[in-house]
Amino acid sequence: MGMILGGLVSGLIFGIGLVVSGMTQPEKVLGFLDLFGTWDPTLAFVMAGALLVAAPGFYFVHGRGRPIVAAHFRWPTRNDVDRPLVVGSALFGVGWGLVGLCPGPAIANVATGMPQVIAFVVAMGAGMVGLDLWRRREAIGHEARDAA
Repeated sequence: MGMILGGLVSGLIFGIGLVVSGMTQPEKVLGFLDLFGTWDPTLAFVMAGALLVAAPGFYFVHGRGRPIVAAHFRWPTRNDVDRPLVVGSALFGVGWGLVGLCPGPAIANVATGMPQVIAFVVAMGAGMVGLDLWRRREAIGHEARDAA
């Protein structure tokens, strides 16, 4: 129950932060990305503010033996840069630059009922399902080759 409540509170704070900061407004995001046009630097302040809040949090969390609402920490174990990371980052950046939304703000914007946002979220979901299916197929292929 604690994890569900913690996730709900964190999600609400994150969503409110997205709305207050303007990250749910595609035109504001696109203005931030338009470096050689009418650049809007306000989202840089949002990002800097997020770092100022997150950095001490990470510092203090690393000093704890275990999380408050979970049995143990789940820190990433990889730190290498591989092809899937580069391709995924490029796809994320292209999508963000074309539409002005990244996944969190897009999901928050579904409530507006805008057809473009709904199409973006459906396409994003289809991409996630497609990647999952592709990875499963690859894993089955590797198992078949290993068994032979």
